[in-house]
Amino acid sequence: MRMDTSKLVAVTARRKYRIWVRYADGAQGEVDLGHLAGKGVFKFWDIGSNFQKAHVSDAGAVAWTDDIEICPDSLYLRLTGKSVADLFPSQFPVLSHVGD
Repeated sequence: MRMDTSKLVAVTARRKYRIWVRYADGAQGEVDLGHLAGKGVFKFWDIGSNFQKAHVSDAGAVAWTDDIEICPDSLYLRLTGKSVADLFPSQFPVLSHVGD
């Protein structure tokens, strides 16, 4: 179960396969998705202005179509530098207290 504070609330496509995202807890910034460009389903981005169609899906993911989505949790982790244990402490109770 994802913490409510890490809910994706906004996304804007930028140049060179970058997106700007904002989360409910105030975390915001740019994430580079260039490593995905031209690979598999992400070849879709190379057609016309398809990359610019980024939006928050009904499920809360960054989406371009019903078939092309990126997990908002993985983007949150990349953006904030937090660990999976930070985002899901109830799933990793021992790890979330390491260093306390």
